[in-house]
Amino acid sequence: MINYFIRRLINGFLVLTGVVVVIFFLFTILPADPARMMLGQRADSASVALINKDLGLDLPAILQFGRFINDLSPISFFNKNENGSFFFDTTKYGATITLLNLENSKVVLKSPYLRRSYQNKKNVSSIILEKLPDTVVLAFAAILFATVLGLILGILAALKKDSATDKLILLLSLSGVSVPSFFASIIFAWLFGYVLTGFTGLNMTGGLYEMSAFNGTYIEWKNLILPAVVLGLRPLAIIVQLTRSSMLDVLSQDFIRTARAKGLSSNVIVYKHALRNALNPVITSISGWLGSLLAGAVFIEFIFGWNGIGKLTVNALENYDLPVVTGIVLFISLIFIALNILADIINGMLDPRIRLN
Repeated sequence: MINYFIRRLINGFLVLTGVVVVIFFLFTILPADPARMMLGQRADSASVALINKDLGLDLPAILQFGRFINDLSPISFFNKNENGSFFFDTTKYGATITLLNLENSKVVLKSPYLRRSYQNKKNVSSIILEKLPDTVVLAFAAILFATVLGLILGILAALKKDSATDKLILLLSLSGVSVPSFFASIIFAWLFGYVLTGFTGLNMTGGLYEMSAFNGTYIEWKNLILPAVVLGLRPLAIIVQLTRSSMLDVLSQDFIRTARAKGLSSNVIVYKHALRNALNPVITSISGWLGSLLAGAVFIEFIFGWNGIGKLTVNALENYDLPVVTGIVLFISLIFIALNILADIINGMLDPRIRLN
């Protein structure tokens, strides 16, 4: 199991390295001038050149890439003068631990540095962390809703194969996949947050944190209901279909017939034997969807006024704030990789054949 875990970590590191390379060179060759966007189009050439020098944008692409890797890596290398490839400037990293101090160079241990926003000069890490809690709460609420209801409906559809119940569940799951998220958001916000608000008590828009003249900032949990349900509709539909098909496949295998022949109860056969063997594709799907939801549902966050990563991404793209965009993409990639590794480990624990292969 340990070798299996190490292989998954190595594969994840290789994938993240590929993402870093692609993202850097993609944004490097884009036809825009961050210095002009920071200072305005009427800025003089001297000021633009000074900003480019401060950001390292006047260096060749390969040296910019070297600095980029140096900033991201937890182990960083520096020269003690500004004539080399890297500046000896550890102040921007905050706390550092010196690992090796040579005559003309230094090796330090630090946290990854995502640089600073072009627009407000704030550290990109702090900007992402400010918006992350709202998106995490929304994503976990949506995936919890989709997982619990999806497993229940999927198992029910498999046990009631070809019945009216099975057909109704499949019709609802097909509708969940087919309806675009932005359309579902508008319908749910209008219907439950406006037309039926007297019965539901829900608002059309609102974030996790609300302001009150008497109580200050407080958490408004009811604002989570509509965006979480809408965000969970598509993963709910996929989980239902995967659970149904996987359960039908497992229920037709020989060991299930043997369990029935031994006189085991239906509940034991379904929930102890069949469900455990049917969960592998479902867990893989849940991990992928959770990564997607954590990435931020742009339309849903905008329509419901949810202040999360999705909204931050759109604002950064509109302002051509490359450090923020790059930081968000790398952060999302890391989440996807971590969740996939976790899903592989869980699948390996459920089915030893996976880790042996």
